Amino acid sequence: MLLRPLSHLALWAIYASARESAWNGAYTANSNAVGPFRPYYVPQGTTSYDSTSPLIRYHKKWIKVRSNDFIGHSARATQQAGAYVTFTFYGTGIEWFGSMDPRHGFADVYIDGDLIERANAWRDTPRRMSQQLIFWKYDLHCGPHKIKVYNVGTHPGVTGLAIIDVDAFVVTRYGGCKLPQAYGHYFGSSSPSLKGRQANEPHWSLNQLGSTGVAAMQLVVISESHVLIIDKVEHNPLTIDGHPAWAALYNLKTHAVRPIHIRSNSFCAGGTFLGNGSLISVGGNPVVEDYTGAADFGDIDGMQSVRIFDPCDSPKAKNCRLYDDPKRIRLATPRWYNTVIRLDDGSALIIGGSKKGGWINNATVNNPTIEYFPPKDVRGSKGMPIRLPFLVDTLNSNLFPIAFLLPDGKVLIVANQDAVIYDRHDNTERRLPKIPNGVRVTYPMAGGGVLLPLSPETDYKAEILLCGGSTIDDERRGYDISSQEPATSQCSRLVLTEDGIRAGWQIEEMPQARTMPDLVLLPTGDIVIVNGAGSGISGYGNVKGQVGSSNADLPVTTPVLYRPQAPAGLRFTEANIPSSPIPRMYHSVATLTPSGDIMIAGSNPNLDRSEVKYGTEYRVEWLHPPYMMSKRPEITDKIKSIGYKQDLFIKVNLHEIVGEVRVVLMDLGFVTHAVHANSRMVYLEAVLQNDQVKVTGPPNSFIYPPGPGFLYIVVDSVPSFGKKVMVGDGGDPPVDPKVTEYMMHHTKASSG
Repeated sequence: MLLRPLSHLALWAIYASARESAWNGAYTANSNAVGPFRPYYVPQGTTSYDSTSPLIRYHKKWIKVRSNDFIGHSARATQQAGAYVTFTFYGTGIEWFGSMDPRHGFADVYIDGDLIERANAWRDTPRRMSQQLIFWKYDLHCGPHKIKVYNVGTHPGVTGLAIIDVDAFVVTRYGGCKLPQAYGHYFGSSSPSLKGRQANEPHWSLNQLGSTGVAAMQLVVISESHVLIIDKVEHNPLTIDGHPAWAALYNLKTHAVRPIHIRSNSFCAGGTFLGNGSLISVGGNPVVEDYTGAADFGDIDGMQSVRIFDPCDSPKAKNCRLYDDPKRIRLATPRWYNTVIRLDDGSALIIGGSKKGGWINNATVNNPTIEYFPPKDVRGSKGMPIRLPFLVDTLNSNLFPIAFLLPDGKVLIVANQDAVIYDRHDNTERRLPKIPNGVRVTYPMAGGGVLLPLSPETDYKAEILLCGGSTIDDERRGYDISSQEPATSQCSRLVLTEDGIRAGWQIEEMPQARTMPDLVLLPTGDIVIVNGAGSGISGYGNVKGQVGSSNADLPVTTPVLYRPQAPAGLRFTEANIPSSPIPRMYHSVATLTPSGDIMIAGSNPNLDRSEVKYGTEYRVEWLHPPYMMSKRPEITDKIKSIGYKQDLFIKVNLHEIVGEVRVVLMDLGFVTHAVHANSRMVYLEAVLQNDQVKVTGPPNSFIYPPGPGFLYIVVDSVPSFGKKVMVGDGGDPPVDPKVTEYMMHHTKASSG
């Protein structure tokens, strides 16, 4: 029997009947009250157009439905297949808000005549979900555009004809895109694309492609096809389980994004891979009682969270999950702005942070300790935090310390103007010379740091490079600091041998001053310095002269290449490297990808999503070094793992490229707040033998700790695509159940 379509009266009744509580009714002690949650949110700088706007045109049969649940108390709905709505707007992006329930279905969405997506408004929920974000796109050029939403009229979950509706459209205008006074005069015009502006660049290229869906505060490459992006709790356009997502998987090949569920607030967390390939995200922030309250989002305090993301290497990243339950797995003590590095046994060392959310650290909230995950009994600690005097002496600018495992098993830690070599076995500190000229390099006077490539030719001699930061006095009050105070252009290098330490820091100057720069290692051994600001410091809403909410200004938009092996004075170049039109300052990220290009994302100096200067940035850019346009060597073998001192024969195709053949093993790092934790490049001993390369694994787990890495063949400074490998046996890090039980028994989860 054929079911008849719903009448207009029945259609209206579906809309009028529902009253939805907060997301799954969840709330915590930090909530003010449980109320209706709807993703509709109009960031500062955007413009909302209600369904009744005369600029929105409806074609064929639509009805006006009324309910207090709707934006403006009304919406337009249709059950007719082939009915459509059009809206012409001027901006860089568009959002469509409507309702979802078991009677809603598919809609084809066109932008400027091109089919972009088949949007899905169907949800298997007992009640209608109103004011839902059904479609969004943010990477349009600044100019006039037209969206068309066409009701397909079907869905596998719907018997009969499916509904779609329009509650509102929201227009976004990123990067200073302003609505012209004579709006209509601009119809039919088009802005030149970023690709077009760079057509004359002979070597490097930069293009904009893709949107992250959640603000990219933390970024880590998890496989050859995906990166994991983690944000804080806020009104991101990507949604999951009926509320905004604050984590997502980004497909490097298709540029699709998929939300990942996180229970606890991951605001300003650290992270690392473990030796078994699992990724941990550590620490965070309490629940924020504002527009992003717990009653809205169902989130919980994240300051002691250890979120575990199991290895997920399938090309489509199927069944990827993040486990997050602070009552079962947690830190011994709250940590915000902590740094996490992987150790030689595959476990994690967690360094410093703050016990409460804040800005410039101080003695009342400082957490001057380290701890381990899984918990360890180091010198009788029984898994409890171990105090580091260095983290007391480096107040106040000592959050997100820069840290690396050294080739002798000790740990380099840099904070504020100081550095120390920490022996975790003896619990002793060796203080290093102070960074010259009063330069501070850790949050909120953030610079960037990188461990220069380790090579058997120098017996794996370690050398640290620090670039950017600020000379602002960290004891000054926030209201006395200005967003216009200049950053520093200083780079400092220190060889971590006895002779190198005696010689002290060697100073160089970048072409431009930067705070919050990202230092990205390339497989060639060179370093790209990207992102950052020319003045101010990290954070938002603190200093005088804020730009929007940003504590920083004068975005630095031209990347710089640094060649560590070149003579001093000749190491920096900006030649033939294109500039970006997108400011990337606080909460920006950049990483090398397996393909060899650089993914650049983020920038969000705001409490919640905003489009005022400087707004929340979802657009992704791709910086392509010259080798991306060259004929490239190829690893033709499937490589899964490489053992220590193990000889491995790898089949390669050099495509007749002539030159020195080198093999590099890289950790691409866990990137957040200009800190690239665990970023590492190790040259492996390698010999070319006809169509294969004999490669010897790292000599020990201090040189490269066990866990995942990416293997590149480099011929004449041209790298292959990287292959993900497991270094070591892939076993779990050591676990002492008695120590874990003691720690859990003698601590409790923070409540915010």
